[in-house]
Amino acid sequence: MDKKIKDRRITHCLLLPYPAQGHINPILQFSKLLQQQGVKVTLVSTIFYSKNMNKVPSNISFETISDGFDKGGVDEADNYKAYSDSFRKVGTETLSELIEKLDKQDQFKIIEKADWILCNTFYELDKEIADWSIKTWPQFRTVGPNIPSMMFLDKQHKDDEDYCVSQFKSEDCIEWLNDKPKGSVIYVSFGSLASIDEDQMKEIAYGLKNSGNYFLWVVRASEEIKLPKDFEKKSNKGLVVKWCSQIKVLAHESLGCFITHCGWNSTLEALCLGVPLIAMPQLSDQTTNAKYIVDFWKIGIRAKFDEKKIVRQEVLNDCIREILENERGKEIKNNAMQLKNLAMKAINEGGSSHKNIKEFMNDLFPLEPTWPA
Repeated sequence: MDKKIKDRRITHCLLLPYPAQGHINPILQFSKLLQQQGVKVTLVSTIFYSKNMNKVPSNISFETISDGFDKGGVDEADNYKAYSDSFRKVGTETLSELIEKLDKQDQFKIIEKADWILCNTFYELDKEIADWSIKTWPQFRTVGPNIPSMMFLDKQHKDDEDYCVSQFKSEDCIEWLNDKPKGSVIYVSFGSLASIDEDQMKEIAYGLKNSGNYFLWVVRASEEIKLPKDFEKKSNKGLVVKWCSQIKVLAHESLGCFITHCGWNSTLEALCLGVPLIAMPQLSDQTTNAKYIVDFWKIGIRAKFDEKKIVRQEVLNDCIREILENERGKEIKNNAMQLKNLAMKAINEGGSSHKNIKEFMNDLFPLEPTWPA
């Protein structure tokens, strides 16, 4: 830690991500960047989500707020709008209470008060909280990629493997991958939110089975019932699991391609690790992400839906062959590796992300020698 960081007074920052895996993981990585600059970080999540977390890094302080559905989270609500409204109303109230609690504890030197709140939610906070925390910035700054870069990209800190505050117990897929040939495995995952139609699940299942390739497929417990009855979850060629450490899987040398819903985290992780993609977008920003993957970055191909909005197994197999066997696949792999190298340059010292996080820190947390007496 350089002298400027040592001289900066200890600043306490609350990080409030939306309570979903795809939001919490990159916020956790951002918190590491803040800690490296001498900031005390407290991660804030909902009561329900915290109960189901499998792992919280020991060096990150943790607090909870309520979303109004402490027993079941979003599944407890009648619909998504009901959850959203409750998260905004109850979340704002309980976040205010948390801030007040930290202020009182600061008076007794139990813990530092919160100086800043950094939010990553779908909602604006109510005026009371917004006025407390929000500043107008003269420009945007790009920081990232927010994956565990020190371990998986530049290798500076080989113990920096923690990526996620997971709700799931890890199933060890790495041992299964270890004896597979380099670049031979198809990895399939549609994230933590997308619900796949039963007919589509059938086409994917038989497409993977009939491709003749090795495949690792993540199917959430709630989606397993949609698998064909005669489809084996573990065979000579394939393995179906409820969860895996995606970043470790994508970093494995046996990976040949990734069939993805094009969620932004999955897209960024694959890009940073040089993995070619087969795009099957499902909702939200995923169609836009797929457009970038295929037409702009040229690191993947699009699996086209038919008139019933289903990717048929024949189409999926054509995409797999294109990536793993044909010349176009080699070009896509080369493009993916070039983007991986650019990502590495961005986070290394002197890179754009490295510069931006330092500028962000200097603007947000001015240098002061000590706390006021």
